Formats: sequence, structure tokens, C-alpha cells
Amino acid sequence: MRNQYFGASMLALAASMPAFAQDTAGQAGDNFAIDEIVVTAQKREQTLQDVPISVAVTSQATIEKAQVRDMIDLQTVVPSLSVSQLNATGQTNFSIRGFGNGNGNDGIEASVGVFIDGVYRSRTSSALDDLPEIERVEVLRGPQSTLFGKNVSAGAISIVTAKPQFEFGGKAEVSVGNLDQRLVKASITGPLSDTVAVRVSGNVNKRDGYFDNVTTGTDVNNRDRWSVRGDLLWNPNEDFTLRVIGDYNKMTERCCGVVTILNGPATQFIGAPAPFGLGKPIGDPDAIFDRDVIFNADPANRLSGKGISAQADWQFDGMALTSITAWRNQKNASNQDIDFTGASISENATQNDIKTFTQELRLTSTGDGPLTWLLGAFYQDEKINTGRDITYGSDIRAFADGLSGQVPATLLGALPPPLAAALNGRSNIFALEFLQSLVNPGVVPGATYFQEGDGIHDFYDMDQRSYSLFGQFDYEITERLTFTGGLAYLNDRKEVVSDVVLNDPFSSVNLQAVPEFPFLGLPGNIYGGLGALQFFYGNTQNHAPVNFPNSDEDGILKGDKVTYAARVSYDIGDVNTYVSYAKGWKAGAYNLSSDSRPADANGVGRSAGPEDVTVIEIGAKARFERGFINVALFDQQIKGFQSNAFTGLGYSLVNAGKQSTKGVEVDASYFPVDWIALTGAVTYLDPTYDSFPGAACVSYDTVRCPVDPATGRRPNFRDLTGDTPAGIPEWTFSTSATITRPITDTMEGFMRVEYYYVSDTHLTETTPPEVATYGTNQINASIGVTNEELGLEVMLWARNLTNDEALISSFPTVAQDGSYSGYPNAPRTWGVNVKKTF
Repeated sequence: MRNQYFGASMLALAASMPAFAQDTAGQAGDNFAIDEIVVTAQKREQTLQDVPISVAVTSQATIEKAQVRDMIDLQTVVPSLSVSQLNATGQTNFSIRGFGNGNGNDGIEASVGVFIDGVYRSRTSSALDDLPEIERVEVLRGPQSTLFGKNVSAGAISIVTAKPQFEFGGKAEVSVGNLDQRLVKASITGPLSDTVAVRVSGNVNKRDGYFDNVTTGTDVNNRDRWSVRGDLLWNPNEDFTLRVIGDYNKMTERCCGVVTILNGPATQFIGAPAPFGLGKPIGDPDAIFDRDVIFNADPANRLSGKGISAQADWQFDGMALTSITAWRNQKNASNQDIDFTGASISENATQNDIKTFTQELRLTSTGDGPLTWLLGAFYQDEKINTGRDITYGSDIRAFADGLSGQVPATLLGALPPPLAAALNGRSNIFALEFLQSLVNPGVVPGATYFQEGDGIHDFYDMDQRSYSLFGQFDYEITERLTFTGGLAYLNDRKEVVSDVVLNDPFSSVNLQAVPEFPFLGLPGNIYGGLGALQFFYGNTQNHAPVNFPNSDEDGILKGDKVTYAARVSYDIGDVNTYVSYAKGWKAGAYNLSSDSRPADANGVGRSAGPEDVTVIEIGAKARFERGFINVALFDQQIKGFQSNAFTGLGYSLVNAGKQSTKGVEVDASYFPVDWIALTGAVTYLDPTYDSFPGAACVSYDTVRCPVDPATGRRPNFRDLTGDTPAGIPEWTFSTSATITRPITDTMEGFMRVEYYYVSDTHLTETTPPEVATYGTNQINASIGVTNEELGLEVMLWARNLTNDEALISSFPTVAQDGSYSGYPNAPRTWGVNVKKTF
């Protein structure tokens, strides 16, 4: 209730004190004009106040003063956007209005599309590089399928970079800060001829990690990345321009810091002293924000990306043609100790190689009549090679022996005395091997199950081709009343080949009918309760992967859809109102993880069906002499939401029947006087699962997921219908105040303070809410001096000034049932930035 009152008061504040929405920094003065904020949210230039959709815009000035370094920082100035980085540098997820998925599983694409200079970045890891020299970042909220060619069922992020200029100029900046941060950025632009201009930019970003691995003594969550970018503009005449951009970036980092938030029995056994446990270090749930991690090996991440794009624009009589051609190659490799303890239990090595070609064509009217229109087509061809190796470490056997327990007296009493004597005090795993070895010489007691190097090799190749045809028109019925209609046809085809090899012998055993036991006169299922230790395929009939294509599965997933949008906007002088109804669609997805099953194996299929999105939105955009306020009310529904829950070793990819969210968004700005700029933005979300009978089961929900004592396993699914989806905050709020005052005729001082709030939120449905509910109260600030004559700026900055402590996300700890882990946020960081503009 406290959070509701807080959010309501912030909404009232934003409404009564409109602020300056993220992108108008530096526009103070009596001639302040909102109409100068130009966006391309509908693939044509429009003013922010005239575009009849919910858009948040962030300028380069705001990004610099707020020290927004990458996409992860961007969420602090756009409340409806959420960005989380999880178990590796490339495992990042974007969501808008609470909708978003795609992290960790290369077979599922993001619901939020990221576009840089009109080029679609197909995987989140390809959008993580430090932000280049930009003009603005537009966050489009709600489905955008009628104008964007790919995967924008929840929204889109469009980054518009600064074009080359025909006047020589440039910028260089150096930042140093705590954690030994060293950042160098430079950009230079100018003409090569009367018709050709170029911009070259690059950066190097290094920083120590803010986690300490107490096992190895190494810091974790460091920064070590660099990038270069070349941008060439050819403008031979007023009717034609060609822009060619090439870039390369590389990251070599130790990510990510994981801490224990609850130690279940399995983790407690690891930490217990011998002979009662392994006597290895484990995390302390009471010291989450000491940011000490317990890895027996340091994580390693290696990402590289390169690409080239060409955009050509032709002006004809009454129309313009745009062509954007792009090719990109993204590589990602990581190694991680996935048990997150000082014991050597399991290691995970992942890698992918993604090659993407895209082509977009648009024909747009440029006349002044009441009808304006746009027609377009988009094509994508992508090849993905992805996989992982999960292997057991040197402590796996002792761990498994301990979890299996000692042979019970009831079984010893049923065995002949010599066998009972041999097994007395031994583990159930050893007893299983021993009894099998009496019949099967291939089974060696103590040396068959849970051996170092055993595990799974989980690899896939996926070829994907998709295209869309789209169009939109605006018709001015009167000077004030405009109708907008949009239509798109989307088509997607994925073809997958799997190469999964299981070399974990224990997971391959049918514990319900051990084949050797009948020869010994024993029931075949006396060890059925050990099924919880069959980490791979223990709940399938054949206890092994079924690779595809095969005689029953062609490995092809196809789908198509017609989407549309209709909007009516009415301009009441300084207030522009609109009502819209829009449909969105995202194609079906393959589960490229070891939880992928034939559809009839155990209910967890190979793939998830498409997402169908519907949103009804009512909005008003009011402008005044010194500011504006934009309000949007929406009811958004997703049928077939692609839930991608991490369950411990793999992903349960299933469709929710229906997920809906009702909400309100407010963005506002105000200049009370020329030298003060205020901003406020708030988002309220009320989500629910209207239907979700196939949610992944979890250990903490003992009512809906009871353990079967005969197998030691839980059901695959539970019913979350009527529950509130996790990971969607009820309230998010951001506000800022920027003061700019002259010091001398050539010097100017400024100060900026911003506040970012997220209400307490249950982070994920696979972790118990009592240990995984967190909010955010973050303050960022900067203060500096600029000398216009010298083109020099010196700035002190701090992010998370009050050292607010929160978890970003949480998950079930790998191979430790009943234990849970989480990702703490970044602590306070600060530094000094010196920038020279020429």
C-alpha cells in the first residue's frame, strides 16, 4: 500500500509539474519549442508531440550528463524500459511495459526489437556495445509490427546516430573513476570532398569488477571492451544520399557476479565440514550485498561483433525511396562455474556464431496534400550456430553420493548378508552400481556414475528466413482530425538441426525398471526416488535426447500473420489527442536447450507458438510555452506469450494462454525559468495471467508441484492462471532537475540530479517471492563547468549515489534443489570526465 501511495503521489507530481522529457536539455529559454523535437517512430520525420503513439526520447545531451554508457543504463531515464544483464555479458534482456523475453536461449527472439540507424539487431548481445555518437534514442512502446519488419510485439528501441558533417569537427573525452575506471572516447568528422563527408569514432572502456571472487582472489563484473566505427556520407546532389557504416566491437570480460540468496539442503551439504559434507565454501545469504562470490573458477566472456550497412535515399517528384542493406556477424563465447560454490561440481561453456543479412525498402510520399503514405518491405536471412558443454567437475561424485544418502536398513535387510555387509554405510549411488555390476561388467562400483568430464554436449544449427510487407497512410479528414491506418504481412521460417550428445550415464538409467535387478530377484524400481539426481532427460521415457530432424519431426517451424493498426488523432490547439488499436505478432520459437523435447515426450515441446498482441491505447499530448505533458492509457494483451523460464539446467519454453497488462504512462517536461529544466516520467502497470496452465513447476510451490516419492520428481507444469506475472513492477518513476547558469562570459556551470524508482517486485516466477522481491531507489548526479570558447567541459559524476542495494534478477541454483541465486545491482560508481569539442 505504501508503494501505491508513493506512485500515486509521483504521478500527481508529474502531472502538476511537467518536466523536460529527457531530450530537451540545453533548449531552455523564451523560445523553447517542443515542435523542434523530431522523431522517426513511424519511419518518417514527425515532431514528438504530433506522432500518435507513446514514445520516449533521450538525447545525446542527456546521455552525456547522466553518464548513460550503454543500453543497461538507459532504463534509468525511460521508466517503461527494463534492461537486465544476467549470467553472462551477452545474456541481456529488454522489456517494455513488462513484456520481453529472449534471454539465454538463442532459439527465442526478443519481443523488443533494437534498431541502430534503421538496422535490426537480431540478438540482444549485438546491441550491448557502448553507445556511439548519437542524436537520440527513441523507445516506442507497444507493438510496432505494421512498420518494423521483425519482432517488435512489445515495442522497439531505435538508436539514431550522428551523421558525418561537411564541416570539420570532433570530440574527445576521458573519464577516470573508482574501480580504476578508464574510458577514452573520440570522434572526428569532416569533408573528404564537396560531396563526401566522413565520421570516425572509437572508444576503450576498462574497469575493475565490483565483485570479489573469494575463492580465486579475482574481481568479477569488470569492463574490458573497445569499438571502432566508420561512417561515410555521399551527397552528390539534393535528391540522393548514400550512407555507409562499418563497425567492430570486442568485449573480454569476467561476468557475471552471482550470489546465494537461499541455501537449500544440497548447498548446505557442500558447505558442511567432512564427514557430513564436502567442506567447500558456499555463499552467505545474509551478506548478499558484500558482493563476494564463490566460484572455483573465474567466469570468462568473449564477444565480438562486426557489421556493415548502407542506406540510400532518393527523392522523386512527390515521393522518396529508402533502401537499407546490412550484414552482421556476432560471436559470443563464455565459460562459467555454474554451481556458484567453491566445490568443483559443474562447468558450462557456451558459444554461438550468428550471421545476419537484412534488407529494407521503403517508398514514402513527400507531398503536402491531405493524404500521406508509406509502403515497405523487409527481408532477413540469419544463420545461427549455438550450443554448450555442461561437464561435471572433480567434486561431483562426492556431491552425488551425499545427496543420494546411505543405503537404508530396510533394503539391507532384504539383501543376502554378504551383499548387505558390502553395502552397509555406502551411498545409494554406489549400491546401485554395485548391484548392477553383479550382472553387468560394464558397470564399475565407484567409477561409472557421476565422473569428472561427464555431462551433455548440446548444439544446434538454425537457418531463419523472414520477410514482411507493410504500409501505412495518414489522411487529414479536417485540419484537426487525422485517421491513420496500417497493414503488414509477416512471414517467418526456421529450420533447425540438433546435435545433442548425452554422456552422463546416470541420467540414461531407467530407475523405474533397472534392467539388471530382475536377475537379482530385486524390484526394478527400488532406486526410483533418485530421479531428482538425473539432471538430464530423467523425466523422459527414453532417458536420452532425440535429435531432429527425424522421421516424426522435420525441424521446420513456419508461420505468417497479417497485422494492422488504426488510429484517430484530434488536435485541440495545444493538445493532440489520439485513440489507437494495434495488433502485433512475433513468430514461433525453438527451444535450443537441453529441455527441448519431442512434443509427446513429457509435454515440454521443441517449440513455442507465435505471440499475438493486441493493444488499445488512448493518449493526449499537451504542449505549453515552456514544456509539455504526454499521457497514455493502454490495455495490452498477449496471446501465446512465449515464457522462457530457467528451471536449473535448461529452459522451459512454453506459451502462456494469455497475459494482459493495463497501464498508464506519463512523460512531462517543464522549464520554470530559463536556467532550470525539470523532468518527470511515471509508468503504472497492472499485469495478470488470464490463462497459463503450462507454467514451469518450481520446488517452493509444494501445493501445485508436489514431489512424487516414487521418482523424486515434480510435475512439469503448474497453473498460474489468475496470478500476477513476476518481473513486472507496479510503479516505475524517474525525475531529474538540471540547472545551467553562466559563471563568466565564456564559462557556464551545470548540475543535474536524477532519481529512479522501481516498486518492490517479485523478480522471477521460479524463485520464492519472500527471498526474491526487490525494488530500486537510485540517485544519479553530475556537476560540471563548460568553456564554450575553448570547447572544454569538466564534469564530476556519480551513479547510484546513495549505494542503493537491490537484486536485478534471481533463479534456481543449478543442480541444487531448494537453493536460489541472484544478481546484485552495481554499487555506487563515480568519476571525473573531461571532454574537448572542436
